[in-house]
Amino acid sequence: MTGFDDRKKTAENKFQLDEEMRFKINARRTKLLGLWVAQQLGHSGDAAETYAKSLVVEDMSKPGDDDVVQKVLADTKAKGLDISEHRIRKELEGFAKEARDQLM
Repeated sequence: MTGFDDRKKTAENKFQLDEEMRFKINARRTKLLGLWVAQQLGHSGDAAETYAKSLVVEDMSKPGDDDVVQKVLADTKAKGLDISEHRIRKELEGFAKEARDQLM
């Protein structure tokens, strides 16, 4: 029975590590998006970091990307910028690849 137990434990550990990596990639991706949006809004330095961190927190509040996309849309519209939802989602996709490359 120890062979089965060992395989079960290995599978559980792999699942846990995969989930942790997925979480880290998602958080990094959202932070990269936040830094890009902050630049579009004219923020730099600490203000850009604060904005990026606020997006990461926003992303953790609900599953999916809609909450982040809606916040970015609202923030850019309030600043008079015309950035489409499609563009934001494309940026998220690109930043997901970049985050994965950074963490792997």
